[in-house]
Amino acid sequence: MLTKLSESVRLTRDCEGVLIPAGTKTILPAGSTVVIKQSLGGDYTVRTDCGDQVLIASCDADALGKQSQDDPSTSTTDAPYDEKAVWKALGKVYDPEIPISIVELGLVYDVDSMELPDKSHRVYVRMTLTAPGCGMGEILKQDVERKVRAVPGVSEAHVEIVFDPAWNQSMMSDAAKLQLGFF
Repeated sequence: MLTKLSESVRLTRDCEGVLIPAGTKTILPAGSTVVIKQSLGGDYTVRTDCGDQVLIASCDADALGKQSQDDPSTSTTDAPYDEKAVWKALGKVYDPEIPISIVELGLVYDVDSMELPDKSHRVYVRMTLTAPGCGMGEILKQDVERKVRAVPGVSEAHVEIVFDPAWNQSMMSDAAKLQLGFF
């Protein structure tokens, strides 16, 4: 759910973040004022007083005075596996610079799974990035793995980032194209 854009908040504690688009970690000190530019999939994109864009993970939402949208329960591996639930989880992974999920952007190429001896599943996701040099690639990969592992019946998640075929705008859903003004 999208939060109020341009909401200015003061950090209540030191908070780890990731500089966008470089993908390098940073610490935002308690008392700093940031402006929330985007809140989708539980994570926040903020602008600092210096003009930097920083991604703050859902688990650090309390530093912004917000409630984490992470599900506190862990995945139950004895629950039945449902590939639709995996796709739903992938739909909650958003590009930190634009308010569109990686599924709508057409970045997810394939989802496959393998049942393990304990009846849980190992899920493999094959995806790409909008640009090969994207500094946020590792961050997106970790977000995908975390959200897929939280799906009932999933105990492992592995993401492979590929660049063949190369991503292009025709891979976006019509909804994404409309949202970005390509129609």
